[in-house]
Amino acid sequence: MSTLPPCPKCHSEFTYEDAGMFICPECAHEWAHEAAAAAPEQRVWKDANGNVLQDGDTVTLVKDLKIKGSSSVVKVGTKVKNIRLIDGDHDIDCKIDGFGPMQLKTEFVKKA
Repeated sequence: MSTLPPCPKCHSEFTYEDAGMFICPECAHEWAHEAAAAAPEQRVWKDANGNVLQDGDTVTLVKDLKIKGSSSVVKVGTKVKNIRLIDGDHDIDCKIDGFGPMQLKTEFVKKA
């Protein structure tokens, strides 16, 4: 069992936690967790070679990719311009000429 910190205002030991905040029942002082007060981490997307990707970059495919539900294949070396990075299983939202809108994984592209 973890111990809760004492109230920074009145130094009471009877603090409790509610909805991500510490609360002192004696003086009604409320304060945030130290972990919640820290800035949230920014996600960094990297290509197959470890280069950092950003929105608007141009990338090149490093592997032939089959298009699900079709017999078409996007070939190695296909350039994809103006990518948009998203959270999820597939990290890149883009439009490939001749194929249309598509989502790709960063592990199958390299920065051009």
